[in-house]
Amino acid sequence: MSYVADPAATTVAAVLLPGERPRVDAAGNGLFAVLHRDSIPEAVRAVRERPVDAVLLSVHRCSPDQLDVLGHLVREFPTIPTVALVSQHDPGAIEMLLRLGASGVRQVVDVTSPAGWNRLRQVVGQPATRAVARMQQPILEAIADAPPDARLFLEAVVRLAPDVPTVTALAQQLSVRPSTLMSRFARAGLPSPKNYLAAIRLVHAAFLFETAGLSVADVAYRLEYSSPQSFGRHLRAMLGLTALEFRRRFPFPVALERFVALMMEPYREIWREFHPLAAGAWETGRGRNGGGG
Repeated sequence: MSYVADPAATTVAAVLLPGERPRVDAAGNGLFAVLHRDSIPEAVRAVRERPVDAVLLSVHRCSPDQLDVLGHLVREFPTIPTVALVSQHDPGAIEMLLRLGASGVRQVVDVTSPAGWNRLRQVVGQPATRAVARMQQPILEAIADAPPDARLFLEAVVRLAPDVPTVTALAQQLSVRPSTLMSRFARAGLPSPKNYLAAIRLVHAAFLFETAGLSVADVAYRLEYSSPQSFGRHLRAMLGLTALEFRRRFPFPVALERFVALMMEPYREIWREFHPLAAGAWETGRGRNGGGG
């Protein structure tokens, strides 16, 4: 059966098992079009030859001898998210996930449950994918020498911020205790995870406000605020502005530049040695500052 995506839908280059292909096609019906390829090099070729919004790789189809090519893809096309797909649990899948992570793949979708297919649609089929790509590149460039888990934290905050309004929910997504996350930032002398999350949510708001047809209420609800009034209170607390003033004074490029200037560049040296997620990394590298939290 053939599925046709909306012309405005995202395009995904996918390397999948034969049995995964029809299920991914069905998941993407109307949201994303799938370019099926038989290997990672073929997927890379698709990325180079046509507009592609995301790359989807089955951990059960990836070959270890192709991971160098994958690493080049992640480095050369940082604005195109590469997503690992897990459709069954086995030791080989776990080992390949680790290899993919070492190659730079940071997003994983587990479709062994029905909720996973919804997650897949969100990750590769939502227009926010483009917003995330536009945000991540300058943010990560500001800390180009940061450890992998520091970059992973920032990638996750940018990606999850529209749907994750609290640090507790963010920490759950990252498989770390909220108290651990907060104490690591405090010891390092960085703004709190709450401040990073709140600030990047405002950048997402600025991106949504680029769409003239979206009202303040539309943006508030898309960002999981309980009401437009709650969104307005957040803006007043953060910037002393109303939502309409924010929309006028902070177009997306200005909001993103402000985030990098205030939240990233002053702390560049700290981020170079900061380990917010890696178990034991902080304690090993910075043991003189005390326990792991």
